[in-house]
Amino acid sequence: MNEHTIRDVVIVGGGTAGWMAAAALSRFLDNGHTRITLIESDEIGTVGVGEATIPPIITFNQMLGINENDFLRDTGATFKLGIEFVDWGGLNERYFHPFGFHGRDLQGVHFHQLYLRERQRRVMPDISSWSMSAVAASRGKYGRAAEGAQSPIKELLYAFHFDAGLYAQFLRRYAERRGVRRVEGRVVDVAQRADGHVEAVTLESSEKIGGELFLDCSGFRGLLIEETLKTGYDDWSEWLPCDRAIAVPTDYPGDPDPFTRSTARGAGWQWRIPLQHRMGNGLVYSSKFMSDDDAERLLLDNLEGAPLAAPRRIQFTTGRRLSSWNANVVALGLSSGFIEPLESTSIHFIQSGIARLIALFPDKRFDPVERDEYNRQMRDLYEDVRDFVVLHYKATTRNDTPFWDHCRTMAVPPTLQRKIDLFRAKGRLFRDAAELFATTSWVAVCLGQHIVPAEHEPAVDALDEDKVAHALEQMRLSYLDVADRLPTHGDFIRACGPAPFAKPGFAPPPPPSPPPAEDEVPTFSFTAESPFAATTGSPV
Repeated sequence: MNEHTIRDVVIVGGGTAGWMAAAALSRFLDNGHTRITLIESDEIGTVGVGEATIPPIITFNQMLGINENDFLRDTGATFKLGIEFVDWGGLNERYFHPFGFHGRDLQGVHFHQLYLRERQRRVMPDISSWSMSAVAASRGKYGRAAEGAQSPIKELLYAFHFDAGLYAQFLRRYAERRGVRRVEGRVVDVAQRADGHVEAVTLESSEKIGGELFLDCSGFRGLLIEETLKTGYDDWSEWLPCDRAIAVPTDYPGDPDPFTRSTARGAGWQWRIPLQHRMGNGLVYSSKFMSDDDAERLLLDNLEGAPLAAPRRIQFTTGRRLSSWNANVVALGLSSGFIEPLESTSIHFIQSGIARLIALFPDKRFDPVERDEYNRQMRDLYEDVRDFVVLHYKATTRNDTPFWDHCRTMAVPPTLQRKIDLFRAKGRLFRDAAELFATTSWVAVCLGQHIVPAEHEPAVDALDEDKVAHALEQMRLSYLDVADRLPTHGDFIRACGPAPFAKPGFAPPPPPSPPPAEDEVPTFSFTAESPFAATTGSPV
């Protein structure tokens, strides 16, 4: 500690972003000197529809020391093994974007290159048949890998579906136990210093709360980052034309699926996210191609169960703040930017922003080099995710509505066009270390939506065709065998202990069906002596 150490951090806004930040900072700034205050108003609602996540959320919870079974019970969470896309590449088509890997790379050659050559020789199943997560999801199965497991069950990578409001409450209890002070109230005034830094905020109660570092978690409004500091916004509507969403929760029959479903509609897409106590549903659409009333009717006509609440309408502009960190204000969540939740990245943006802030945590001098590096990293993350989401719209054969005609024929960012061109030629994908989505993700969407390479990499031809074919079939059968041995997704959650508010019929739990023991699960018979010794890449 010295005279430059920040002693007061003020978080403006609660919800998922605010309480994730409060929880993480209370854990990693636990020095006895830094005070954390969070201001939120019960009168101000949160968007609260982001209920699906990607695997890095596991790391966030683990860093906080959160017990996964406690988390499942308190948030009504279910497991997510990937996303099923319906009618995106073309009508009456579907494909699966899994977490984890497609098969195993052989002798330094990417699995999808082996698959591309093999499908030129014979009719092949969809590439998802070589994903442990996709095969388990297709059968409604889930299980945890035992410590040290080396079988295909180790490749069962997952994330969660959960109630975002309950997650915020869960983290609030965590943060308050660690000394975070919550102040109820609405901010009515923001005081700035001569250099533009925020000095204090004033509440309706006239209470004035000062600080040295302010986190803006005020949502789309951007109370500090935009209304006060006039940071500016980069609008990406030319590539992502959807600007509206309608959300409604429903009841649903049966056990929850271990995956999210995204169904393309005439002017957007519909999400389906199963929790223990309800189904999260919503329609993301473009107001240029569909009216609000038509969108609401479309959503309500395509629900599986009875609505549990009135539909909520949300307006947004896809893009990002020109700077996520401006002066002494760091924007997190919706105040930093928004990309529609097609690939469930909204909560990851919060998590990533928090992690980078901790890594580059400033002192009272606010060195510009730290701020600039933070902004560079957040810009690269947003643009990386933007390109991957735009890919889903661009890579379609649909021409049945004006919306899909527009998406299919629109120009895309040069960074994305380069990736598409490289993949279309020989299936090549090059990733920078900081990119969020792995090769598996790009392959799943490209092949699932008809971007099929004209050729494969020449390196594949150095491998014996028959031996590769045998290895691929061995992998496929192993994934099937392991999936068949796993408990159902519902049974697994019941064995962990379901949420007390889970929907009727989900509890009480039946006798648990444990995942297979390591010695009962078939493993790939690749050995060091085999000409096809397996190597493993990095998942999402």
